[in-house]
Amino acid sequence: MTIWILGATGRTGREIATRVAARGGAPVLVGRNADRLRKTAADLGLDDVLVTDDLPGEIARRRPTVVVNTIGGYADTAVPIARACLPGGHYVDLANDLVAMPQLLALHDEAVAAGSTFVTGAGFGVLAVESVVAHLCADRPTPSQVRVDALPSVAIEGGPLGEALARSIVSGLTTGGLVFEDGRLTKARLAADAREHALPDGQTAKSAGAPTGELLAAQLSSGAPSVVSTSGLMPTAPIVRVVLPAVGALLKIPAVRRFAVRRMAAIEGKPTPRPREHSWGHAVVTWADGTTLEGWLRAGDAMEFTVSAVAETAVRLARGEGQAGAYTPARALGAELAEAAGGTFLTSTWE
Repeated sequence: MTIWILGATGRTGREIATRVAARGGAPVLVGRNADRLRKTAADLGLDDVLVTDDLPGEIARRRPTVVVNTIGGYADTAVPIARACLPGGHYVDLANDLVAMPQLLALHDEAVAAGSTFVTGAGFGVLAVESVVAHLCADRPTPSQVRVDALPSVAIEGGPLGEALARSIVSGLTTGGLVFEDGRLTKARLAADAREHALPDGQTAKSAGAPTGELLAAQLSSGAPSVVSTSGLMPTAPIVRVVLPAVGALLKIPAVRRFAVRRMAAIEGKPTPRPREHSWGHAVVTWADGTTLEGWLRAGDAMEFTVSAVAETAVRLARGEGQAGAYTPARALGAELAEAAGGTFLTSTWE
């Protein structure tokens, strides 16, 4: 039951490998740089490494049980790597955008026919909000409206931002604002609907509208025709929100986009503690009769939740617990996956 960790020398890959091993899985560190891979394996007390420039080819030849993709650029990497897992192998990634996630989910019928499970969006934002939505909607009819808010709190390590994160940020800006209206994705102003949340622990957090995977996950988990999603990672200052649409339009020019990714990836961040004790996934669900339920998922550091969620997903798939097809994490393995990753559901409140 080997679990390949692609991009294993990065922070996320290292942490996932550690947690996979702690859960009884057999992680194999996969990458292109032999020296860095061997050093990472030695640092983690692991033995198995694989050096390759041909990930789909090696996956098809060696047939790992599960492949975890942390290398980023999911709009380009997810589909060929996931298809290489067919038949019978499983795939997990951390995509959180409205380009890569729909592409992976579109492989559902192929995965069903081949007996494979593909999971996309296995990180904090998607799992945190969709698990709350699923929790609120359990044993109830399809709601009419859903609002979700992903409010991460993350400790930042020092060092460069990195290309994977830079590409994700730029992708969000170029996508522009989106909401679901009448069951269809509809354009909205980027960073609209800014608000300040009174959190259950007495603290506050701000968020604004963002075209992230949480929006898609909330709609799939609820079936609601009207869905709005905000993120605590979006700027809420009025002047910034005014200029963001223009910045997004400029970044659609390929040369400008490539330049922005390179410059952003090289930005050196300083070590910073997480701004709040808890990260929060939040959902407000409304039904046609006016009934409204609100729920929260409380977690610690959002990155720690993410790596635990990915490791838990990978180990469960390796044990044969997933159903064949392509899904977001809670739809693949149930809302309690968020609890297994370290989250706690708070009692829903009637409004």
